[in-house]
Amino acid sequence: MRCVSEKFVDLGSPRRIWAVAALHGDRERLVALHDHLATRFNVRDRLVYTGNYLAKGAWDNQAVIEELLAFRSALLSKPGMTPTDIVHLRGPAEEAWQRLLRLQFAPSPMAALERYMDAGAEAYLRLYGVSSNDTKSMARAGSVAITRWTNQLRVLQRQTAGHEALVCSLRRAAVTSSTDNAGRVLFVPAGFDVKRSLEDQCDCLWFGGSPFFAPADVKQKFARIVRGFDPMRGGVNTDGLAVTLDGGCGRGGSLVCGCFDGTGRLLEIIAVGGKGAIETSRFEEVTQADFVAPRHNGLTATQQPSLWSAQAS
Repeated sequence: MRCVSEKFVDLGSPRRIWAVAALHGDRERLVALHDHLATRFNVRDRLVYTGNYLAKGAWDNQAVIEELLAFRSALLSKPGMTPTDIVHLRGPAEEAWQRLLRLQFAPSPMAALERYMDAGAEAYLRLYGVSSNDTKSMARAGSVAITRWTNQLRVLQRQTAGHEALVCSLRRAAVTSSTDNAGRVLFVPAGFDVKRSLEDQCDCLWFGGSPFFAPADVKQKFARIVRGFDPMRGGVNTDGLAVTLDGGCGRGGSLVCGCFDGTGRLLEIIAVGGKGAIETSRFEEVTQADFVAPRHNGLTATQQPSLWSAQAS
């Protein structure tokens, strides 16, 4: 049986891993991706959501959570599927929300609150119908008042069906197994410091701020490092061992899903654009010159014969 710790998920030795980039509250694209994956997801596959599920400007964040939970239930109804085949990582927004729930312990609550709100915690306040202005007022009111306030927020989370279980299932990262510690495939929310061990990443997984790259010698530990959110909005990047899947979903761009095999080879890129339009590219048939990763507006494909429609799959 694969190990699931409080921090990391062991993906075992899967046939394929489907990694979903940051959603930022875009339910329409998420539903389209789920419809596509439902016909292709098989036993020994894994599904990894990389976090940042909600957005403060999204019209219905609750529907995004419900879609995530519904698709998980649908996949688990397939014979041979186990709960550890589906992984939800804690993105910067979810990490900020968890820290907001411990705001009373922050040395400077008001400054900490501003950081958490900027990182995405405001979307969770809106999800539970909590005013950000009221939260700011509480942050100035002292530790006792803040403790009462955060306890109320926890109650709201517990009272919303499915939310407590989902939040408790969130993990920092997911990694495939390897007996010699080589060739593992690592999935992280937003960043990774190659100079540190996986257990010693601390804020680097969410708020590191350093460039996301992997030198050649990192292959001794990881065959590939994949993230779902780029805070610099640099677009999809598949060049090298460090892969970024953020196509700008929720900010006008595409929702991107990468399909990897158990050794880290990128098999396919799926991009869901406006009105649920899906384009997929068999990556091993596409050169870097044929693949266009835009800066802000999500995944855009060149007119290459290697692009094939969802119906063809």
